[in-house]
Amino acid sequence: MKAELIRIYKVLHTWTGILAGMALFIAFFAGALTMFEEPLTRWASAPGAADIVSLDETQALIVDTLRERPDAAKDFTVHLQPTEATPARLTWHVRPEGAGEHDESGGQHFLATRDANGALEIREHHPASVGPLIDTLHRVVGLPFDNDPGRLFMGIVAVLYALALFSGVVIIFPSLVRDLFALRIGKNLKRMWMDAHNAVGVLSLPFHIVIACTAVVFAFHDFIYAGQDALVHDGELATAFRPPPPPPGTPIERDPAEMQSPADLIALVEAESPSFEVSSLQYVGVSGPRAAVRVWGTDPAAISPRGPGGFAIVDPYGGRIVNEAFMPGRQSAPNLVVSSFFALHMGAFGGGLIRWAYFLLGLAGAWLFYTGNLLWVESRRKKAPRGRDGQPDQPRNVRLMASATVGVCLGSVCGIALTLLASKWLPGRVDDLASAHLLLYYGGFFGALVWAFARGGARAAVHLLWIAALLTAALPLSTLLGWLAPASGTWAHTSGAALAVDGTALALAVGFALMARATARRARHGSRDSVWALPAAPVPEPAE
Repeated sequence: MKAELIRIYKVLHTWTGILAGMALFIAFFAGALTMFEEPLTRWASAPGAADIVSLDETQALIVDTLRERPDAAKDFTVHLQPTEATPARLTWHVRPEGAGEHDESGGQHFLATRDANGALEIREHHPASVGPLIDTLHRVVGLPFDNDPGRLFMGIVAVLYALALFSGVVIIFPSLVRDLFALRIGKNLKRMWMDAHNAVGVLSLPFHIVIACTAVVFAFHDFIYAGQDALVHDGELATAFRPPPPPPGTPIERDPAEMQSPADLIALVEAESPSFEVSSLQYVGVSGPRAAVRVWGTDPAAISPRGPGGFAIVDPYGGRIVNEAFMPGRQSAPNLVVSSFFALHMGAFGGGLIRWAYFLLGLAGAWLFYTGNLLWVESRRKKAPRGRDGQPDQPRNVRLMASATVGVCLGSVCGIALTLLASKWLPGRVDDLASAHLLLYYGGFFGALVWAFARGGARAAVHLLWIAALLTAALPLSTLLGWLAPASGTWAHTSGAALAVDGTALALAVGFALMARATARRARHGSRDSVWALPAAPVPEPAE
């Protein structure tokens, strides 16, 4: 390949990586954590009283709840296995005005159960919101709101990401076999980091291709669905989410007491697909003529169209399945194609092994973007002239990029660790958990960013890595404190998933501490003309 063409692709790779790298660091680090969003949410949820309503008694609970709270008929959920995050058989969410269907960050959450005497008990529930916050950070690359402009920005970043991947492959391809495993360790730190960067990038290339392509689909899925609706579904795609118009004579107001029981609806769906494992039932508009129940679940032998699984639409009054377009194992070919993009991006296949693989690849991807910026900074430093003690002033744009890289990347790590830690201490102490988590994350993020610019990249990198290590180590320590001293206000869950969260946090804390030590050693003993070196102490002038 001609040298001039390689040079053009190097420029393309450099600038697409620089423009998208810091946003992609946030997306990949947060995305790695979302592989275990449910265990994280359960870990962050305070223990509650066990629900005493059996599945057979749930239909009566639904009727009594809707008689007391008719507004809940718009959208409520019956959970087959109540957990710390959903500590009741029946819950619903009253969203703020104008909020989207998937917005869990605001509004009020309620649950309905029975007290010890069998009386209906409805109370407000304050679920842990740190899991949805991290998921939002991942989906909109660090922006606070999951809205159309945010998704458009994410789409632009995804396109730049795809260009950086393509150009990087073109650059390294001529020397791929020779240099893939050539990690040249020595005094030339830049070359060693370049070798490591290239090796991680090439070995994880299939994963990055999948994530880049599916991220573009995520960002522009409204346009894809619109085209699919026009070309394949003849404008009827919306019926996949609700039943068709009711037959003539259907009353406008319907009595929920006439619905079939949740147990009957589950049996109906399982008879249609025995391998489908039901997890919850989402009731939508059950007091109106187009009542529907989305029976959510997973099928180990099929592709799930969403992270939580897929669903079948059931008519709760007629007791019939009216749509299987988003049910694993029952999707049409066009829907299966789109669902495959979602499943590949979310790791919604292959069970726990795939989720752990995605978690590790996500962390490796975050490291890849971080080191990409570090290499850019290092390649543009001014070297000290030989034989002189004076060090050159580094270019202003290089110093600013070093500070921005440290502030944005490590600021997001510190912000996430801080808001995760606070999830064990906030309940019962603040009224609006969602807003408190937002303030803590962005307070930590912007605080780190200001510190990086104030102290410079070299000093701030060491400080922020130690802060990340301490905050992350505090997560399992809070669990330990909850176990040893429950009166402290924190708690300890003993489930395997919760213990895995604490164990992973401890491993990350050790990793951050090792990085902090290595970074400090590099700052003290590395090349003095590097941006990552601490300024030398002034030498006192000899006394006359």
